Amino acid sequence: MDHSRQDGYVPPPQFRPSQTGSGAAALMPGPAAASEPPASPLTPPQLAWGEARGWVQALSVWTERIPGRGEDAEPFVAHHWESGQGLLAVFDGSGGAGAAPAWQAPDGTSRTSAWVGARTARLATECWLHDVTRDRQDVEPQSLHTYLKYFLDKAPQRHSKIGGTMRRQLPTTLAGVHYQVADGEAEVELRPLWAGDSRAYALLPESGLHVLTRDHTQESDALELLRSDPPMTNIVCADREFDIDTHHLVMRLPCVLVAATDGFFGYVHTPADFEDLLLRTLQQAGSAAEWAHLLRHQVESFTADDASLALLALNYRDFDDLRARFSRRLEQLSAQQSRGRPSALTAVPDPIAEPHDTAARIRAWQDQSWQVYRRDYESYLPHPPEELV
Repeated sequence: MDHSRQDGYVPPPQFRPSQTGSGAAALMPGPAAASEPPASPLTPPQLAWGEARGWVQALSVWTERIPGRGEDAEPFVAHHWESGQGLLAVFDGSGGAGAAPAWQAPDGTSRTSAWVGARTARLATECWLHDVTRDRQDVEPQSLHTYLKYFLDKAPQRHSKIGGTMRRQLPTTLAGVHYQVADGEAEVELRPLWAGDSRAYALLPESGLHVLTRDHTQESDALELLRSDPPMTNIVCADREFDIDTHHLVMRLPCVLVAATDGFFGYVHTPADFEDLLLRTLQQAGSAAEWAHLLRHQVESFTADDASLALLALNYRDFDDLRARFSRRLEQLSAQQSRGRPSALTAVPDPIAEPHDTAARIRAWQDQSWQVYRRDYESYLPHPPEELV
């Protein structure tokens, strides 16, 4: 299971029977972990993966709404032990804009432009990170953009005579966080990187979930985005110009970093429900791998889309320490969000209740919940471009 190179970079592993991974990079080389008994060679790769090495704990979850037809690429998680930096990222192939077929696999399976775009962006991001760590390059969005453009130009495409303002070649979102931790430091430098409407977050024991990216849509209010589905104004693709957005942050350790596609956060009742999902499954889990499997099970119970998530916990002693640090935050969040929550959201709906009245009560409660939750959630939200000086 050692995928190390001479330069210390850790590439995503090929699937092996002893792994339960979704294509995420193993956290090696690093502090030794207990060996696992070999599984049957016929064991298929799983869709939920978790691993711990020293002060780094990671997991990823990847699900398909329709088996075999998912357009999210597998989440990316990699840590470079020598330099104390790494990246987690997700990629959501945009099925509406990229629904046309782009490639046929050797077995005859047809893959859409969105499917190819998401996986090409993932490969480009992996190669970019490798070169950044090997050459000690600065983490700049323009360099990532260059890698994405190069790989997309080389990827298979089928050009159609049918055009349109919404059609794209190889369209995908990208949301990730590059992080840098120096030895002995109590802080981590973060560089969120994104295009589209997938998101990156920081999860802190004292203040909960903080969004680090601003959706590339005309609407940016997280609650309104749960009620509508506006088109994206910027997305990674092969045939149009696109931008990789970024900003720079410094946070105290320990902390948890998260990247997710909208299959995770776009089908909940309020933005706070996504944090509740993360913390409630954390408290039920006994390891990073179990946390990943619980998240997968939960998201499959409510989402109407493909869903992928990458998560990295930095500077916790072990999983018990991680879980204990967030227990009080879950209690506070549960008390806050249960206040006034309509019974229609927590129990079997009343068959004689007037639908219009029920919908009005739910909407009023959502507004109230968001008003209380919004300040902390948006405290690291980057300003919209027109507000920058």
